[in-house]
Amino acid sequence: MRALATAVAALLLLAHVGGALAAEITVLSAVAMKPALDELARDFERRTGHTLTTSYATAGVIGNRIRDGEQVDVAILPRSAFDPLLTHGTIAPGTGMMVAQSLVAVAVRRGAPKPDISSPEALKRALLEAKSIVYPDPARGGATGIHAARVIERLGIAEKMKGKTTLTPAGEYAEVLARGEADIAIVQPIVVLGVSGVELVGPLPDELQNKTDFVFMAGVGTNAKDAATAHAFIRHLLTAESARVIKAKGMEPGSTR
Repeated sequence: MRALATAVAALLLLAHVGGALAAEITVLSAVAMKPALDELARDFERRTGHTLTTSYATAGVIGNRIRDGEQVDVAILPRSAFDPLLTHGTIAPGTGMMVAQSLVAVAVRRGAPKPDISSPEALKRALLEAKSIVYPDPARGGATGIHAARVIERLGIAEKMKGKTTLTPAGEYAEVLARGEADIAIVQPIVVLGVSGVELVGPLPDELQNKTDFVFMAGVGTNAKDAATAHAFIRHLLTAESARVIKAKGMEPGSTR
């Protein structure tokens, strides 16, 4: 009987120690990472016993929240939004790691004809021939919307497209497209893969890609409440297992460890 009581006490002690070691960290991320990050966060929690509270918004909104002092253990943002936070001192120096990269693409409603977007001129024709297009509102700070607006400006058709363009707060453009409320969407593949009623056409022509802003960086906040667990989560994002998830969700992984 005494042996049983001792064993139970030992198990209770181990449970208490395990609970004490479990951490809760806050992750603030650009919404483009959500399809991959939700799965990667669950895997990290399952493996470690730690708890992640993850919040998503456009890169501009997340950047402003961190700059204004919101507590964050791990920030995941496009480089264009991440680097200013390093300069500002709200991301700890030396903690930034590239975890994913993406190309901007075109999508259509499932079953609709796929336009030729193989060159800038072909893309220009496709946009002009579309009755309506959709992409995230650049005024809200999302990198996809900002780049889409720049591409349209570069093609010289900004004025012609204004009357047939729907701007959404963030990733809602996939639903707009699926409902048939737009013919073409300019997208992050990771946002629309797996969305019922939407098909990818392909990436924008290489010369119209932005190979800086769509490199996603992860770093530890200078006000992190648990920097060690934050570092552990970033290392988890760089594993070979995580790389397979990121690739399956339509992005290219960062360097694996």
